[in-house]
Amino acid sequence: MSKIVWLMGPSGSGKDSLLGALRQQENNQLLVAHRYITRAADAGCENHIALSAKEFTQRQQQGLFALCWQAHHQRYGVGIELDIWLDSGLDVVVNGSRQHLPQARARYGDALVPVCLHVSTEVLRQRLQQRGRESAQQIEQRLQRAALYAPGLDECLILNNDGSLAESVILFMRLIESQRNANIVHFRPQEPRHV
Repeated sequence: MSKIVWLMGPSGSGKDSLLGALRQQENNQLLVAHRYITRAADAGCENHIALSAKEFTQRQQQGLFALCWQAHHQRYGVGIELDIWLDSGLDVVVNGSRQHLPQARARYGDALVPVCLHVSTEVLRQRLQQRGRESAQQIEQRLQRAALYAPGLDECLILNNDGSLAESVILFMRLIESQRNANIVHFRPQEPRHV
């Protein structure tokens, strides 16, 4: 049955690149959800829907978010359209937050598939250096934060992103197909929980 994939990973792990590539796949069973965020549309590289704080509050009060949370001085939401997509038999990928995984689990139960994107320290260092946005000291700080992020296997499935983007897409699609076929889940959303 349908799955909601809660994709997590430390900064620099390649989540935005993977999500962008998944949006280009010719797979009519998989959708990538846009997040609603209280930041400018041109800030960062995530393809999101920008909302003012007032718009976000209005949508939250109207119950238009399946999930919402606050992090990094921003508010994030995922629309209730997720529930419609799941009921329609589609798999949905969400750019998730590790800190808010329990909230997603509480709402989606066994339909939720937590996936942690992992990149080895050396590959991450090379990517950050090639990107050229941070100093050597900032890169080392980012690598230290990434090491602290390392999840346990009991928390999520691990997707290695050391290879090419094309390889990661193939691995991701295989992983989701195996989860989709692993068990039958009838999706019944719980009441949204807002934090």
